[in-house]
Amino acid sequence: MADAPIESTEASPKIVTVDLSEPIKRGEQTIASFTLTKPRGGALRGLSLQDLLRTDVVAMLTLIPRISNPPLTAAEVNDLAADDLAEISGVVRGFFMSATERKMMNAMIGEFAPKT
Repeated sequence: MADAPIESTEASPKIVTVDLSEPIKRGEQTIASFTLTKPRGGALRGLSLQDLLRTDVVAMLTLIPRISNPPLTAAEVNDLAADDLAEISGVVRGFFMSATERKMMNAMIGEFAPKT
């Protein structure tokens, strides 16, 4: 799953690596992980920010090929396992979190984290 911590000194990380529970088969190549880059304006072309913030599936399926490395095809993204798509959507949503939202999320996670 995403290996970048939620906590960051920036409003959000610029690149996040995602490990897939069901790797993508591309010919003889297997893609078990890839990176997502924080989208810039051009990658958001034709998409609604509200849909992205709601992690709308259609918006995510459109955006993921634009910000993934190696670039995933639309067919590969359409064939992602539901848990992988949910994980990726959470990462994308995280790109839009403000520093305040990130701080609040970290505080909430800390409340529910197992005590060691």
